[in-house]
Amino acid sequence: MGAVVLLDPARLDRPDTTIRHQPFPFMVAHGQLPDEMRADLDRDFPRYASAGFFPYEPADCGASVNALIEGLTSPEFARAIGKRLGIEELDRYPTLVTLCRMLNKRHGTIHTDSRSKVATALLYLNGQWPDTSAGCLRFLRSIDDIDAMVMPELIPLYGEFAVFKRCDNSFHGHLPYEGERRVIQIAWLTSEEEKLRKTRRGKFSRAFKKVFGGLDRKFGASRGRNAAHRD
Repeated sequence: MGAVVLLDPARLDRPDTTIRHQPFPFMVAHGQLPDEMRADLDRDFPRYASAGFFPYEPADCGASVNALIEGLTSPEFARAIGKRLGIEELDRYPTLVTLCRMLNKRHGTIHTDSRSKVATALLYLNGQWPDTSAGCLRFLRSIDDIDAMVMPELIPLYGEFAVFKRCDNSFHGHLPYEGERRVIQIAWLTSEEEKLRKTRRGKFSRAFKKVFGGLDRKFGASRGRNAAHRD
């Protein structure tokens, strides 16, 4: 029996994949991870003590997650994404990997992503999800209406994948959610300088939250469903 292929760009062409170029280029692809790897990826996902996205450190992760991230940041995978979204030479841009295990209600406000990003991909690793729209990814037509969806929301279950080209109208977000929500985020950035800046900021945020995580949680507890921030 052959080895299990953890990440295969050919899976992006499943019949149930959605690719659209309006109002901005994005793709939603289901079933991107093999069922046989669920237990390994669950075991090897980092156990952060705080909520939020933190820069990837191989030492935080086990072998299967490190292998998955190697595939997600490969030139082959970038070219596959670029081909489907109409982004030329996506593989020439530096990648920033961040991971999230927990969220509080402050996260997920509507935004576009910063101009330093060329494209952003999200790969979810949650074995189950409660019967709620909270925490489900939404691609939107407006920065001030979380219900102005351009397609049905994406439940962040194991193997669900979304990627979009950063545009001035690439609005996305989710309803307030607090709890475990495992996701790997890959951002293709405009420069190595931006990667360094964002990495430093992420490491500072992780250190800060170790001490003041309770304040971060309290700050977001009452945010509105249509809350937004301009990147």
